[in-house]
Amino acid sequence: MKKKIQVMVVDDSAVVRQTIKSLLENDADIEITALAQDPIIAIRKLKQSIPDVILLDIEMPRMDGLTFLQRLMRSHPLPVVICSSQAGRGSENALHALEYGAVDIIEKPQMGTKQFLEESRIKIRDAILSAKLACLEKIRNTASMQIAPKLTADVVLSKPSSCLTIKTTETIVVVGASTGGTEALRVFLKGLPIDAPGVVIVQHMPEKFTAAFAKRLNMVCAVEVKEAENNDSILRGRVLIAPGNKHTLIQRSGAVYYVEVKDGPLVCRHRPSVDVLFRSTARYAGKNAVGIIMTGMGDDGARGMKEMKDAGSYNIAQDEATSVVFGMPNEAIKRDAVDAVVPLERIPQHLLDRIRR
Repeated sequence: MKKKIQVMVVDDSAVVRQTIKSLLENDADIEITALAQDPIIAIRKLKQSIPDVILLDIEMPRMDGLTFLQRLMRSHPLPVVICSSQAGRGSENALHALEYGAVDIIEKPQMGTKQFLEESRIKIRDAILSAKLACLEKIRNTASMQIAPKLTADVVLSKPSSCLTIKTTETIVVVGASTGGTEALRVFLKGLPIDAPGVVIVQHMPEKFTAAFAKRLNMVCAVEVKEAENNDSILRGRVLIAPGNKHTLIQRSGAVYYVEVKDGPLVCRHRPSVDVLFRSTARYAGKNAVGIIMTGMGDDGARGMKEMKDAGSYNIAQDEATSVVFGMPNEAIKRDAVDAVVPLERIPQHLLDRIRR
């Protein structure tokens, strides 16, 4: 028999806890193994048994869910799905939750919660299964579980057959990030001047959140930040954020670079995928590009960054001390895909110094 996904529910409402438990008690793939009415109790229970996924409320007594999420990601990163009336799409709480490492957000209404949860059983189930899949490397004892194959960028774009790229006057910058990446990106982008090279970013984030994230960054940065749209030009002073649930690729017409936004299967269990962005950069930009890989769980981007380096790109990895999770940068370093390992706050200047050489 395959092992069920073990889930802890942390919510101060007894109705919510019991409703979720009853909704999923007969599920073939999911088992509610722990209930906690606040984060303090959850911390105590985590010392006894580690679940595969945590379903977490935000507004609770003694410690709020966002503070608990931050502490959890620093000490023992786990897949977390936020289920809260305080986390509407595009809200500050939702964006903070994603910044701190939440995998997905389920908004529950302040009224009629029991009925909403009963009607949302499939959504909750899918969110838990997706959280488990997205953070596979943190899952224990899953040898008998049947999971989808981990696809590479081959399913979207074939590997570059050669590394010959004509040198242009403009350099483009491509960035990949995941857990903890939204805060890292804010620090990075705030350090760029208004005439900085064009930047394209893949941040693992659910659909419909990326537009709000880009708008929020645009308000605090000198550069223009927007959610990428198909055929958007990559220009000096412009940052394009890959939209959630779409792959974003670099394309080239003469000396002009632009992005292609398209559907496609999950790559490294992500859409958008950093590997897809980086592979397209290797193919169409090569020595005209700088790659940056930031904090994040897993290995998305490591293969693509190696392809970029082989094509002549200069690559930077965020260092372990400033990463919330060192997984993605570390995997790129292991593949000899990185030219420099740099603390987060120094990456903007390091990038500009490299380009000016």
